[in-house]
Amino acid sequence: MNIFVCIKRVPDTSEAEVKVDANGKDVDSSKFSFDINDADNYAVEEAILIKEKVGGNVKVVSMGPKDGDVMIRMALAKGGDSAIRIEDPRINTVDPLQVAKVLAAAVKGQDFDLVLTGCMAEDDGNMAVGVALAETLGVPHAAMVKKVEVDEGKVKVYRELEGGLSEVVELALPAVLTIQTGINEPRYAPIRGIRMAQKKELKVLNLDDLGLAEDDVSEGSSLVELKNLYIPEVVSHAEIIEGEPEEKAEILADKLVKGGLL
Repeated sequence: MNIFVCIKRVPDTSEAEVKVDANGKDVDSSKFSFDINDADNYAVEEAILIKEKVGGNVKVVSMGPKDGDVMIRMALAKGGDSAIRIEDPRINTVDPLQVAKVLAAAVKGQDFDLVLTGCMAEDDGNMAVGVALAETLGVPHAAMVKKVEVDEGKVKVYRELEGGLSEVVELALPAVLTIQTGINEPRYAPIRGIRMAQKKELKVLNLDDLGLAEDDVSEGSSLVELKNLYIPEVVSHAEIIEGEPEEKAEILADKLVKGGLL
């Protein structure tokens, strides 16, 4: 079983003030710490669990600067076998379709049974890359996966739907799965694994290595344009109604009638 798992380096904004930078199209990340996207961490664990159960190889794929090598090495320390990091300033990372095109180029031409991604990116809230990746590769996919059962030549997955519903689907391999958080319990990398990870292969590729032209993935050729980012203004229009219960009920009913709600 040959598995590719795509991971993303994202900022931790839980304890940092988010500010839009001077050009208005990005956030000031100078005071952020970075780590693996949460859902991608579960995807890594699921890939390793499948490998441990049926055997095979796990290759980690990521896009971004050299700073992301620490995150990639940690995935290797947990049980990944090798990795690819794609770095090229010509890539438009705002457009999920173009990101999917780049990731697909890294996978195409190689023998694979499964490609796992996280179901959503924490930084931009995007849920499109995994699905677009499957379409670009021309293979079936399932999103928001909560359970995976691999059989010879196929995979049965349990998907999380809205309203507490679930769906069970069976896909022929190869396939792409976007993994939901909570599917497993991600492990900590052992000290021995961290040492071994330093010796595992980590290729750094650019567009030329992938056989992609700049026009294929540039901002100028994208149908998506980022106009600007802004911090939403927090305002309150709450009105506290004082008085006895009967008085408050009468005032509330009057406001609902005048507001066209009754």
